[in-house]
Amino acid sequence: MPRALSRSATSAEAGTASVELIAVVPFLLLALLVAAQVAIAGQALWAASVAARAGARADLVGGEATTAARQALPPALRAGAEVDDSNGVAVRVPVPGLLPRFPEVLVGASSGLEADDG
Repeated sequence: MPRALSRSATSAEAGTASVELIAVVPFLLLALLVAAQVAIAGQALWAASVAARAGARADLVGGEATTAARQALPPALRAGAEVDDSNGVAVRVPVPGLLPRFPEVLVGASSGLEADDG
């Protein structure tokens, strides 16, 4: 008789584990979505930094800073980019959202070079 009792307890524990797994899956998916959005925001910030540096270099050698900064951005970020070259070069880009109706978030970077900065 103890065997039947242990078999019943084992299947009850298996059922509990399944319910717990189903309850945890949405939170795991949410954590994955948040991590992916943070990674996309980091990539947008990095791209803005590279573009600002490219614009500052172009400005230093007498080129068009705004055009150089826009060309340094990935094509997906160029449309919404804001480039200001009044005091150094500042670039702001919208972070692409993974979810529709996600509020627009802008990230930006600035750079300025002098003749002796190399």
